[in-house]
Amino acid sequence: MKHVVVGGTGRIGSQVVQKLAAAGHEAVPAAPSTGVDLITGKGLDEVLAGADVVTNVANSPTFGEASLDFFRTSMDNLLAAGEQAGVKHQVVLSIVGVDKVPQLDYYRAKARQEQMVKWGPTPYSILRATQFFEFMDSVLSWTADGNTVRLPGTRLQPMAAADVVDAVVEVATRAPLQGIRNIAGPEVFTLDELGRITLAAQHDDRLVVTDESAGMFAAVPGDALLASPDTPLAGTHYRDWLRDHAAAAP
Repeated sequence: MKHVVVGGTGRIGSQVVQKLAAAGHEAVPAAPSTGVDLITGKGLDEVLAGADVVTNVANSPTFGEASLDFFRTSMDNLLAAGEQAGVKHQVVLSIVGVDKVPQLDYYRAKARQEQMVKWGPTPYSILRATQFFEFMDSVLSWTADGNTVRLPGTRLQPMAAADVVDAVVEVATRAPLQGIRNIAGPEVFTLDELGRITLAAQHDDRLVVTDESAGMFAAVPGDALLASPDTPLAGTHYRDWLRDHAAAAP
């Protein structure tokens, strides 16, 4: 089968391409660097020719209001080109709890993306994952000030990107769900706790201060980003992941 992976040169997409190819599929990355522009539509018809499955893991270049236009325009173009090419399955990677945080522009944009693929002309699957371990360094940088990092006590259930990749490949190589599947990490943390664990593992002596108004995740209400009790859990634990990545560092 021919799989086109939109965003196929990024953190998740490049690994999805590799896994699909290793399983014997024709896996083609679609990204600006491969001549595909989701916003103008340039290159879409060519890359989708003969495609059976489109897996969309492309991300907006911003978390702000502009993300709404990015996902709206990119999905319009992708769904139209996919229908013309006879694509049989559209897969979208989304976020657990995305429909519960309308305060955040990015989450509203992703929720809109989900609606568009649901209403679109092609059988679909939506895979919702929790936040990635790999994002913690960026989260720490958002509210860092000298020797202090301010983080709210927002509850998260993060997971490793490698586990997300495995789940994406599984969904993409099966029949369309015509619905949503969730996957989450095996442990629940508060974000300030995650910050302290991360800095300690990196031998970083900055102080994490709990501040319920700090950063993007401060707007998240209650347990909105936690998975339901029946959600399948990924196998990688955060402290193990930190240890393995520290050992692999040059």
